[in-house]
Amino acid sequence: MMIDSAFILAAYLLGSISFGIVISKLFGLPDPRTVGSGNPGATNVLRSGKKLAALLTLLGDAAKGWLAVFIAQRWGFDADMICLVALAVFIGHLYPVYYGFKGGKGVATALGVLLAFSGWLGLAVLLTWALVFAIWRYSSLAALVAASMAPLYAWYLLPSESYVWTALVLALLLIWRHRSNISKLLAGTEAGFGKK
Repeated sequence: MMIDSAFILAAYLLGSISFGIVISKLFGLPDPRTVGSGNPGATNVLRSGKKLAALLTLLGDAAKGWLAVFIAQRWGFDADMICLVALAVFIGHLYPVYYGFKGGKGVATALGVLLAFSGWLGLAVLLTWALVFAIWRYSSLAALVAASMAPLYAWYLLPSESYVWTALVLALLLIWRHRSNISKLLAGTEAGFGKK
């Protein structure tokens, strides 16, 4: 029980590291929480004009999700425990203890978790995001559609119901964190790449 609790806590603390904030500071960029959408994620860091900083933010936020699940898998935990670790690292990103519990929207971290669950699952979600973004040029819309499809992909690709339910919880939390974007999309005021 103590080992389980320690893993869950460690996953949450790992998830609480915001690479958008860390990378922006290293590059001498403004805190992403103070510019653009105010979200410390890769999309908002990209608005600074530094593509490398945005890429490193994306990779860092995805890697922490992947790493937490990967270590739990290699430790030999059962599916239920692995899923708790996955949720802990994701919630850490959304509500980080280091930043007053005000974090990102979880797109990259969720992708990292899903990639650790299954490479095929992560690839299916990533391709869905890319397709929607290529057509409509809205990162938020692409994230919402990809998140909505993730539980269906998990149901088809993964044998464990725990993973499927976890994918559903991740999707619901991600959609909840995008509620302001949903309102803007419906109102036609959401900022899209390449759009005026």
